[in-house]
Amino acid sequence: MTITPGAQKQMLNLLGQISFLHDVPQQVLQDLSSVASQHQYEAGTMIFGEGDPTAGLYVIEHGRVKISRFTVEGREHILHIYSGGHTFNDVSTLDGGTNPATATAFTDATVWRIMREDIRQVARRHPDLAWALIEGIAVRTRNLVNLIESLSMRTVKGRLANLLLEQAKSNQINEIPRFLTHEEMASYLGTVREMIGRALNSLAAAEIIQIERHQIVILDVDRLASEAEVK
Repeated sequence: MTITPGAQKQMLNLLGQISFLHDVPQQVLQDLSSVASQHQYEAGTMIFGEGDPTAGLYVIEHGRVKISRFTVEGREHILHIYSGGHTFNDVSTLDGGTNPATATAFTDATVWRIMREDIRQVARRHPDLAWALIEGIAVRTRNLVNLIESLSMRTVKGRLANLLLEQAKSNQINEIPRFLTHEEMASYLGTVREMIGRALNSLAAAEIIQIERHQIVILDVDRLASEAEVK
């Protein structure tokens, strides 16, 4: 596969944004970028399916990607919604198993893919990459533990408050773009749409948030954080 110098520079900059690759030598990033391929997906397009052979490691350049699993009845549970500068499908890339979840372009998205065998070859030449990948998986595991804690120990309102805080932090402002419908919030937080509506109305009635046409505005960060605490 041929990659143009301009595209390789673009991919190098993108790889440099990934937290677990911050300390690897520049040559590692160059070798990874040389075997990466760029792909574009329209919103709603499935990138790969759960249970299919590993699709490799993906890095998001632009847009958002939804990672989800489905019950046998077809009910969706959203695990993550990743944005630019994040990776996904790390697990099957490293263990060689099938994709553990389904990836869908939540918005129009541009992503880069690096196949499992290409990563293995680069890691053989650069042991620093192997350690960085281990650290990346450790972060994923810690996040999974936090997710389990949230689902098992927080009320629906507490889970919603935590989600709003996380989204505000990622946007660095106290405004939450209405990027999730009530149904999607319910899928993300392990509940039903009606409970999400009640929790939002409760937070709004307490003047902790304000619901406007296209966004949710946090009026009181401290009180929202208190609602998000595990009690």
